[in-house]
Amino acid sequence: MINRRQFLFRLNLFFVGTFVLFSVLIIRLAVLQFVEGPTLAGVQERISSRNVKTPPIRGNIYDSTGKPIAYSTSTQSLYFTIEPGFNNSEAQALAERLKDVFIKYGNPKEALTIDEIIDNMDLEFRQNTISVPRRIKSGLTNKEIAYFSENRDLFQGIDIVEESIRQYDTSSVAAQLIGYLKKYKGAQDLDYYKKKAEEDDLKLQYLDDEEVGFDGLEYMYQDILRGKNGLKTYPINASGRVVGPAQITKPEQGSDLYLTINENVQLKTEQAIMDQIRHLRSSGNPAEKDGRNASTGYAVAMEVKTGKVIAMASMPDYDPNVWSGGSISPQEWAENFYFIPNGAINGVQPPYKEDRERRKHPSSLVYLGSTQKPLSILVGLNEKLFSTTSTYNDTGAFYFGREGTSRVRIGNAGGHAYGLLDPAKAIARSSNPFMSAMVGNKLYMKYRGDEGVNVWDRYMNQFGLGVLTGSGLIGESAGVVDYFHEAEDASAQSALVRASFGQMGRYTTLQLAQYAATLASRGKRMKPQFVNEIRHSNGDLIQSYKPEILNTVDFPQSYWQEIETGMQQVGVQGFDGFPYRFLRKTGTSEQSVAGKKVNNAVFIAAAPAENPVLAVAVVVPEGGFGGWGAAPIARKIFDAYDDEIGLTGKPNRG
Repeated sequence: MINRRQFLFRLNLFFVGTFVLFSVLIIRLAVLQFVEGPTLAGVQERISSRNVKTPPIRGNIYDSTGKPIAYSTSTQSLYFTIEPGFNNSEAQALAERLKDVFIKYGNPKEALTIDEIIDNMDLEFRQNTISVPRRIKSGLTNKEIAYFSENRDLFQGIDIVEESIRQYDTSSVAAQLIGYLKKYKGAQDLDYYKKKAEEDDLKLQYLDDEEVGFDGLEYMYQDILRGKNGLKTYPINASGRVVGPAQITKPEQGSDLYLTINENVQLKTEQAIMDQIRHLRSSGNPAEKDGRNASTGYAVAMEVKTGKVIAMASMPDYDPNVWSGGSISPQEWAENFYFIPNGAINGVQPPYKEDRERRKHPSSLVYLGSTQKPLSILVGLNEKLFSTTSTYNDTGAFYFGREGTSRVRIGNAGGHAYGLLDPAKAIARSSNPFMSAMVGNKLYMKYRGDEGVNVWDRYMNQFGLGVLTGSGLIGESAGVVDYFHEAEDASAQSALVRASFGQMGRYTTLQLAQYAATLASRGKRMKPQFVNEIRHSNGDLIQSYKPEILNTVDFPQSYWQEIETGMQQVGVQGFDGFPYRFLRKTGTSEQSVAGKKVNNAVFIAAAPAENPVLAVAVVVPEGGFGGWGAAPIARKIFDAYDDEIGLTGKPNRG
């Protein structure tokens, strides 16, 4: 009986233990199925699928009338994804088969060699990791596409991807402003693209071989132009091989930009600069003799009331299609190196290949010269250094500094003495002694020490000189201010005297255009605008732009009237028969380069005088007198704008 009871007890204990174990197992299975099931299914999905990103079609860039300037065309490319265990012998065999297909169904003259195909496979992972598809060939023919589509199972790892190729107007419309594209892997030094490398969203991640904006508007509006990736999700087995058809999510095409640039005005601006350079280099006119070394020219046309940039030219320019495919050959780079940067917004060197020769010539950043004088008069009036009725006897020279060898003489061009001048006539005659004595020296006497220089700098900044224009363009320069250095190295008096007639600050052509527009608008400094609208690829409006005032300068109306009176009396070449009264100021910017003095032609203008619509700034380094070297270019820009848009509100063609 004792043995029997012990047996029954053990038997019951066994069944209880078994029941507990089965209960635990059942509960665990339930947890796996109902609680952890979705998570495990996600893990299984990640393990059993491969995502291949397909880049989007880049948005287009149009001029203000809808003419395409930069546009993307669709093409089909053959990509190859390396699978685990793929070796060199398999690569050789695949390359031979691909070559045969390219010769048979593509253009035999453009067929890739076996070595080129293997190099594109990147078997040594020089450019990509193992999971990144490699582009083998772009621009597949219809026959090639059909063959690979029908025989996909014979080419493991091969895929056909739709891509876009960037093309630019062959007329090179505003080439430096528009910018160009480079491969993403070659653009990652830029801070903007460094941040993109941390992107988690697959639709926003960049591909190494993708072409991205690297300069100009292509870079500035990269996010808008790019769009979003498409995805091809392939099912794979435990060996990493594709075992079924892909699930496809189409890419989202980038949005389109409609610019403020008018193609016809832009092209006429570019042509006017090149025609003028050729004229100056061959001219026998004694008034143009200082322009015989001119080799570059820059111009910006900006609407006074809106800030819209209608034309921006940096000449000579180049054909941005040399960047097709996101790269440039060493030979093409050497040929275009000096023409790729935008000299209208930064200091660009002249196109001399020899360093020794290049250092003998000025860059695109030049002194204002006499174009400074309308602002100098405004400073003098607002600081109560004189009034609109004050006069000064210009004897042809003004002296400052200590008596003896340190005495400095400031004279007029050609040694002229203009006699009794009021502020308006001082602008019209471009009197250096008036500016030196009545503005620069009096400002120094009022403030003494360096404070006068600080006061001067604040005025310059309000008109956009010595500060960024607000354009947002990458690489834009704020100019080079010399009056602080002059005050430190020489004296505050010397700095202010020389600054008063335009010899203490070197600025960009875009800054000069903004400055001219601020004068013309009587104190409203407008942000330069390059984009009118952003539209979806289907044409729907996404965003339109409104004029933006950066700051306002509040002076009495009599001050503005005084400088306008003077600016309308400035003598200038090339405006015979111009049907509008207009504001203008010439400038001959004297500069010391490599131990010799050169004269840069500078010119600003706005028209019509009664209600200014367009402001123009022109700079021709080594162009000589501004009235001869630069003003004729501005006349052609005004005519082009009047023909296409209209200085009175409607086109004036014919």
